[in-house]
This record gives sequence, C-alpha cells and structure tokens, in this order.
Amino acid sequence: MKLVVAIIKPSRLEEVRQALNSLDVHGMTVTEVKGYGRQKGHSEIYRGTEYAVHFLPKLKIEIAVDDAQADAVSTAIRESAQTGRIGDGKIFVLDLEQVTRIRTGETGAAAL
Repeated sequence: MKLVVAIIKPSRLEEVRQALNSLDVHGMTVTEVKGYGRQKGHSEIYRGTEYAVHFLPKLKIEIAVDDAQADAVSTAIRESAQTGRIGDGKIFVLDLEQVTRIRTGETGAAAL
C-alpha cells in the first residue's frame, strides 16, 4: 500500500477530485496548509501598505491506495493540478505499512 501526498494550489482541487473519481478513488483527506518552495512568497498591497507574504495558501491531499494504483493516482494528480506556472506543487509517494478500518476492524488493502 502507498500513501500519496500532494501539495496543490487551492484553485485546482475540483479538477483533482474529478480526475481521482474517474480512477475509482473515492477517499481522500484535504487540509488547508501554508508554505513556499521556489516561489518564495510574494508581496501584496493592503490599504496602501506593502506586505511581504512568505507563506502561500496551499492544499494538502492525502490518499491511501493499493500499490498498483499509486502511479495512476500520481499521474492523475499531476495532470489535473498542473497549470505550468511556478507554485503548482509537489507529489510524494510513501510506503504505507498498515491500515485499519475502525468501524469493521478490517486491515490491509481491504480497509482501503
């Protein structure tokens, strides 16, 4: 099993959700986060005063999938979240040792 973690622009969430639904992936966790990479933030003007914004709003998506789905899920996220501009985000794929469904006690791939 794999845990796919993606950091994306908030405006691309619906496109990513639709791409994952087309792969029959129906469970994900979405968290509002802030951060920066090469983009290093930007400056904004509010009421005539310029402010440096170092941490930009992003969304973190976490999806637990079977090993066979990890590449397809990663590709779907990349293609649907990509705008071609700096700050599109990153995708991380991690090994997932164990999963347990709390309601039924199922473990492993059956719990996904």
